[in-house]
Amino acid sequence: MSISRRQLLAGSAAMIATGPTSTLWAAEGRVTLAGGTIWQGKAEPLKNAVVDIDDGKVVSITSGSASGTHVIDVTGKVVTAGLVDLLTNTGVIEVSLEPSTRDDRQAKLHDPVRAAFRTADGYNPASSIVPITRREGLTSVGVIPHEGLVPGQSAWADLSGATPGDALASTSLALHVNLHDGAHGHFDGSRGTAMLRLRELFDDARAFKANPRGYDRRELRNLGASRLDLLTVVRALDGELPVFFHVDRASAIVSVLKLAADNNLDAVLASAAEAWKVASQIAAANVPAIVYPLDHGPRSFAALGAREDNAARLHRAGVRIALSTGSTHNARKLRQAAGNAVRAGLPHRAALDAVTDAPARICKMDDYGSLQKGRVANIAVWSGDPFELSSRVERMFIRGREVSLQSRQTALFERYR
Repeated sequence: MSISRRQLLAGSAAMIATGPTSTLWAAEGRVTLAGGTIWQGKAEPLKNAVVDIDDGKVVSITSGSASGTHVIDVTGKVVTAGLVDLLTNTGVIEVSLEPSTRDDRQAKLHDPVRAAFRTADGYNPASSIVPITRREGLTSVGVIPHEGLVPGQSAWADLSGATPGDALASTSLALHVNLHDGAHGHFDGSRGTAMLRLRELFDDARAFKANPRGYDRRELRNLGASRLDLLTVVRALDGELPVFFHVDRASAIVSVLKLAADNNLDAVLASAAEAWKVASQIAAANVPAIVYPLDHGPRSFAALGAREDNAARLHRAGVRIALSTGSTHNARKLRQAAGNAVRAGLPHRAALDAVTDAPARICKMDDYGSLQKGRVANIAVWSGDPFELSSRVERMFIRGREVSLQSRQTALFERYR
């Protein structure tokens, strides 16, 4: 039987409208995963593991036999914490070239400082990208803003839930600063001017913090940001909000390290293609880096020195690292990216840590990241090594509830095969 384009589009539209069922397991009381092998980045594998889950949290991890009303046999499977990609636009971009589906930026074209903008305010848990990403092992993502020197604040979203309130674990995860090639339109391509603007911004925020009433009464000198923007930057100065610097060039990374030290910022390097060149300085500054393992050569003038063993070199130098795809529609390929980091020299356990526990540590999401008592039960059950492309996610739990691995693509496949 042939299928017309009209039929295919109609089916696709129906799947977008209804979406796949999100929750499979909604058992009351405790759920137990029994018989699998737990893999963690910072611990030896635990065979014949018994993971007890209750009220969305891990309540115990033991080894041996299991008992209880709801015991799920995962014998022979690999059990890990759910994967996390901190640099995505999942839930705020549906179609990149269709402006009406983009909620990742503030339309404020002449002001490079948009610190108060939050991607959480536009997050859509019903995005078709959510189940596609989830079925490849990701349980959480960072949802980042775009455009401007300071484009705004990211969010931490768990990839389940019917409403933003259900999905968002943090609506103000980190403040983002763009120092990529494309971010310098406001400054005629000058990184020096961009750094000057940042120093002015932090100085203005300190002046505002010292005398907020004076700001409201117009008794202060002119400050270069709005009240809400300044309040957000003050939180960064107070250490309440990590600052992600999206930067690639080695010389710019050194400038960022000095800026962060001068302002006592909780800084994080994002992308950091040439970080390997200054790895010892990054390690000495105790600044973590989120890198793209699939960088294998120049992709911009700022990233002329990009290389695929960046993560491995940083790890050997003692830099705390997390791995990211830097993508939205391809965030699902995070495990493939991590596997490539292993191929390029990053130890396997370090790579697993870099896509599970490290992102949570970097963002101070202390309830997330690893399978430990008291942590959020975001768990993936795999047929084998997560970094082997032949392995598949067989079961997934987000906040202790089993979620569907169906997506629009799998539903269309079943409908029209």
